[in-house]
Amino acid sequence: MTLEIALVLGILTVSLILFISEVIRMDLVALLVLGALAVTGLVSPNEAFAGFSNSAVITVWAMFILSEGLTRTGIANIIGNQVMRIAGKREVTMIIVIMVTAAVLSAFMNNIGVAALMLPVVVDVARRTNIAVSRLLMPLAYATLLGGLMTQIGTPPNLLISEALTHNNLPTFGLFDFMPIGSAIMIIGVLFVALIGRFLLPKSEAKRSRHLSQRSLRARYKLQEQTFTMRVPTGSVLVGKTLAESRIGTSTGLIILALVRNGRSETLPSRQTLLRAGDGILVQGRLDQFRELQRWSELVIEREAPVLKSMVAAKMFYAEVQLAEGSPLVSELIRRASFRTQFNVAVVGIQRGDRYRLTNLAYVPLRANDRLLVQGEEGDVSVLKKFADFCEVDELDDDALQTRYQADERMFVVRLPKYSDLSGATLKKSRLADVFDFRVLAIFREGKLSVMPRGDKILSGGDLLLIEGQPEDLDVLRGLQELDIDTHVAKNLSAFESGRLTLMDATLDPRSTLAGRTVGELNFRERYGIELAGIWREGAPIGSELANEQLQVGDALLMLGPRDRLAMLGSDSDFLVLTPLGQAPPDSRRAPLAAAIMFGVVVSVMAGYAPISVAAVVGGSIMILTRCLNMEQAYRAIDWRSIFLIAGMLPLGTAMQDSGTAAYLASQVMDLLGDAGPWPVIMGLYVLTAMATMIIPTAALVVLMSPIVLSAMADMGLQPATAMMAIAMAASASFTSPISHPANILVMGPGGYRFVDYLKVGVPLTIVVFIAVMILLPIFWPLTPVS
Repeated sequence: MTLEIALVLGILTVSLILFISEVIRMDLVALLVLGALAVTGLVSPNEAFAGFSNSAVITVWAMFILSEGLTRTGIANIIGNQVMRIAGKREVTMIIVIMVTAAVLSAFMNNIGVAALMLPVVVDVARRTNIAVSRLLMPLAYATLLGGLMTQIGTPPNLLISEALTHNNLPTFGLFDFMPIGSAIMIIGVLFVALIGRFLLPKSEAKRSRHLSQRSLRARYKLQEQTFTMRVPTGSVLVGKTLAESRIGTSTGLIILALVRNGRSETLPSRQTLLRAGDGILVQGRLDQFRELQRWSELVIEREAPVLKSMVAAKMFYAEVQLAEGSPLVSELIRRASFRTQFNVAVVGIQRGDRYRLTNLAYVPLRANDRLLVQGEEGDVSVLKKFADFCEVDELDDDALQTRYQADERMFVVRLPKYSDLSGATLKKSRLADVFDFRVLAIFREGKLSVMPRGDKILSGGDLLLIEGQPEDLDVLRGLQELDIDTHVAKNLSAFESGRLTLMDATLDPRSTLAGRTVGELNFRERYGIELAGIWREGAPIGSELANEQLQVGDALLMLGPRDRLAMLGSDSDFLVLTPLGQAPPDSRRAPLAAAIMFGVVVSVMAGYAPISVAAVVGGSIMILTRCLNMEQAYRAIDWRSIFLIAGMLPLGTAMQDSGTAAYLASQVMDLLGDAGPWPVIMGLYVLTAMATMIIPTAALVVLMSPIVLSAMADMGLQPATAMMAIAMAASASFTSPISHPANILVMGPGGYRFVDYLKVGVPLTIVVFIAVMILLPIFWPLTPVS
């Protein structure tokens, strides 16, 4: 083994670990691989960036645009809806029709785009035919993968396999060279799922009622049993305060459904609505969590506690730190920046320009050059200068602290009654920091002082707590204690029963910009005028404590709000709406034009007028020129993560070939299987590729496997087409887990699937496809020796 081979294997191993662990997002891993190869000299600078001009990469992003053009003009909707009409109401027929339709579309459109396009259609069909949606959505996802096997443009692995052959000056695959074996595999896969696989799909009653009605949605997420009424008594401290100031909504993740006043009800009232005596507040959420918060009204303010304040002041130090330009903390929310974990200090203020902010910091996104006021013990504050995250650190004395921040005015001492119910509870469970922006600076107990206690600190009766915050917020806390609770909600008061509020199922679009962001950060009420009432993830609902949940592609989202506001989400590119609320269908006037452009792309490639990359780019440009979609929609349609992933990993394939790594790995395969003949070697490479799809992105996997396959076939003196076709089939048939392909993730939430459901159906289907490929390969692609 040479040094170059060792370096390539090292980079390969690290990249695989990062792909599997998901510590770093996959497109960034690919760029790091590109950089590592260039820095170590394993590839030249031109070779390092050649992936971005690679014809396969160009074709992939151009096909994203063509697919979006077909979607925007409604051509795919027209085909899908027409075909659905002939399916009838039988489950077997329905599965076959859905799968064949999705497969044919996927042969010429992006797989994820087809899945996203047909998802609402299939959910609506399930609702109308009373077939459990869980019986249809997984077949839909699998059909998009099977359909991609049929053409060169059907899936990125097919394009990359073809490009690898071209790059090595070998006979390559044409547009429809995949059709004979791909279409046969598609038919076999469809028949297996429809006749056998469907019996392995989940079919519980709960899932069957999942998309039937408003009542079933409420039952599914247990909303009705979480609905109760609060009444504001006369003389309450909450009278005259706004709903936002009352903290009723933010205190425990409660959703304010309606405000009832003088017999009239206002649904989803503004947060600036003033409360009056006698107001009834209809809320949805967990009553036990609200009761937990009410217990904190027992705290007693100690008006005179100078000794405790001076003791804490002697141990507490403050500094202003300026956030450096390149810090990974930039763009993070303060609550998610983990200052306490990383630096053992707390952020208590922020300065931007001439403005200072000391309250409600949790959801403030950090920016480069922000000046942050942090507090901590002396040793922790003094070492901040060593961190590259901060370009400037200024420790503040008492005078500077008071002049700039008036910190002392925001500190007060409270006492926990000796026999309080809070004794034995932890600070984290109290949620004081989340709700009232209180920070417990110190706890004084039995003569001992604990400065900056952690969230797992257990409280004890008689504790003195030094708190930083607004003392008047304790009055609001007592106001929550005064509220009268009624868990019996009359039907005439229920916003659900009256029809003033509607529930709607949706999921994130695969290209949504909201993935990875928290519910609290997005603030659905202010952004859309609706509330997020529940999330369905991995076969179970997450119905409370949603504020800290990060949205994921594949989540089913239960939206609540007025019908007109919910209907507007149908035109929002971040969501796929699963509950029909009368959204306008796509404008299909340009559908024939879009179809003609796509037909022209296919014909030009078949006739040899232009390479597939040129034809796809020209076709996409014509679609934009003829207003099938606009330029902004075209940019958004491209999955840039996939583009950077492929372009970043292609140099690794080059390095594997040029350094001899591919030949080295191929020799290991030959030592293991070579004596058995070429077919066992091809089988072994197929199985290895199929198993790797569970943990490695398919595009990256093909880039890594192609040079190994080429070297192995060269060692046996055989043309590589047969083995390369086998690898293309194995890489694209990613059925075994939700993370194998984005189409699988997309249907997970709406279908109510668990990880094990993919194994139940996906593993047998993978075996069936493997057997079929091994039988069909000698027929359509027999082994031929190198001439």
